[in-house]
Amino acid sequence: MNQSRHITLYAHSRSMFSHRVHLALEEAKADYTFYVVDIIDKSTMAWYTDTVNPTGKIPTITYGPKGDPRNPAPETVKINESLIILEFLAEIFPETQLLPVDPVRRARARLFMNAVETKLVDAFRKLFFAYTPGAGAALLTGFEAVQALLPPSGFAVGAWSLADIAAAPILVWIHIMLEHDIGVYPAGEGLKVFGVLTGPTFARLVTYIEEVQEWPTFKRTVWDK
Repeated sequence: MNQSRHITLYAHSRSMFSHRVHLALEEAKADYTFYVVDIIDKSTMAWYTDTVNPTGKIPTITYGPKGDPRNPAPETVKINESLIILEFLAEIFPETQLLPVDPVRRARARLFMNAVETKLVDAFRKLFFAYTPGAGAALLTGFEAVQALLPPSGFAVGAWSLADIAAAPILVWIHIMLEHDIGVYPAGEGLKVFGVLTGPTFARLVTYIEEVQEWPTFKRTVWDK
């Protein structure tokens, strides 16, 4: 690994988007600092919006001289949006092959990541945080789209890659929240969707969810469920 500048990850252990970046940093064996941002208590975040990310969202990384995370050096590069960060890390750590070298497999990895983001993440938010009737069915449609891109066995494009790093935290979070009926939806709605997810229709997807949880860096970075 040839890392010319230090990375600070501003994140929270219970953020699935932060978990994506944490996973990638561990895969890259990067020299980094994990700095917890308390996104629950907004009154403590003025320093973060002033010096790191004006939107107040996590995750964000800084890339530059090592120093005080609350006061990054002026020349420090600041990057937000988890998928953009993942691509950046794949670029600066090419030896890790977070993205496949083969252009066809690399394209498939990006298609898989796009399906997770466009078909699943939006449906997840609409079911769990802004419930409207039909949100459960939309999430199941998202599951179908992601499952359709999986090979018969193994990870998203064969070997573990950025595609799995992008998908694993999202799928595991959703699985847990459905299983425990956590969300703003009517009581029992999560369990109803969970029943379909764990039925025969999504057997391949559930196997994939089980397998990503056994990956070493996932187990090392996972939150306390």
